[in-house]
Amino acid sequence: MNRRFFLHNGALAVAGTAALPNFLLRSVLAQSAGNPKRRLVVVFQRGAADGLNIVVPYQEKNYYKLRPTIAIPQNRVLDLDGFFGLHPALAELKPLYAQGHLAIVHACGSPDATRSHFDAQDYMESGTPGVKSTQDGWLNRALQAEDQEHRCDGPCQTHTVFRALALNPDVPRTLAGKVPAIALSNVNSFAVAGQGPNLSPTAVAFEAMYANSSDLVFRRAGDEAFEAVKMLRATHPAQYRPAPGANYPNTEFGNNMRQIAQLLKANLGVETAFTDVKGWDTHQAQGGIDGQLAGRLGDFAASIAAFWRDMGDEAGNIALVTMSEFGRTAHENGTGGTDHGHANAMFVLGGRVKGGKVYGRWPGLDDGQLYQNRDLALTTDFRQVLGELIAQTLDVENLGTVFPGAQLDRAGFLNLAWSGAAEA
Repeated sequence: MNRRFFLHNGALAVAGTAALPNFLLRSVLAQSAGNPKRRLVVVFQRGAADGLNIVVPYQEKNYYKLRPTIAIPQNRVLDLDGFFGLHPALAELKPLYAQGHLAIVHACGSPDATRSHFDAQDYMESGTPGVKSTQDGWLNRALQAEDQEHRCDGPCQTHTVFRALALNPDVPRTLAGKVPAIALSNVNSFAVAGQGPNLSPTAVAFEAMYANSSDLVFRRAGDEAFEAVKMLRATHPAQYRPAPGANYPNTEFGNNMRQIAQLLKANLGVETAFTDVKGWDTHQAQGGIDGQLAGRLGDFAASIAAFWRDMGDEAGNIALVTMSEFGRTAHENGTGGTDHGHANAMFVLGGRVKGGKVYGRWPGLDDGQLYQNRDLALTTDFRQVLGELIAQTLDVENLGTVFPGAQLDRAGFLNLAWSGAAEA
């Protein structure tokens, strides 16, 4: 594909929306002087991942006292810097850290104290902790800010309908807002109902209805919606083969990461992509080296590592960030699990990332250092991490419009990323 499909005259209102599935109802056009080659991928770990057993502070004596049955033994931790180490199930991510592509931010998360999954996820996806009235998501506002800051008078790079996408049944809270986003569960089924290699009578009728409409905006919106389907199908998604060595697990998350790589490599104009991975709410039988959490981490690491290998040279212009609504209690509970906590760990992967380092101020796990005497204390607001990535990938300067109330500026960045060309 040579990006032959573009939307041309600003935002288009789509009438008769019941005639098309949701992921085709969002057509928009913005003009941007930003760098379309830099892409941001967001992975949300739903259920509250246990950051303390994911990135293990194995030199903290109290870590082992707090977790007598589920702590990761020192001799099994994958050492990172002499103090922190990875859970052994994350072995496939260790080379990316060693090569300087993977950075970790510990004791990071939302400053809001809620332990409700629903509220905490909503706050992190909206980017406004503690504020329930926010209507849009932080990533959608970032795209809005990109449009506002990069308007130009002459020829500009146009955005395609695939600019913002989610491998999800529905558009997630993170991408909700004025800039339309596409949500699809499977690239091979991206179609108007009944549309395939041989158009069904229903699909033909839909296309004719839009084509024959006397309403210019309605007709153009319909044409572009059907063209989006044709554009993706022209890439022959069913024939996609990952790069050598990119061995995705045959799991929901593995398949989602595979399809994100496929869409990024298809030159469809993707700027931002989102997916989530569930199964992190380990109240019971969490396990240590083996068990429930270890199984989830193995899939997580293998899927992300395969994505990185699959992107090849294009990985240099990609930033991938992981996040979860909150961490888990520092001490294990009576059923061999952990309960809802506070601070957590975020991973940042990319060709422009200054990896090979654990960022953030470590607050400690000794008595008196825990948040509310039970959780890892927070020292880095998750919006600092996301704000820096937005500035690097979307060239957004006014982060106040993306994260209102956070008072972010470049002086407060952790300096996770290179500002120049991608590093080898």
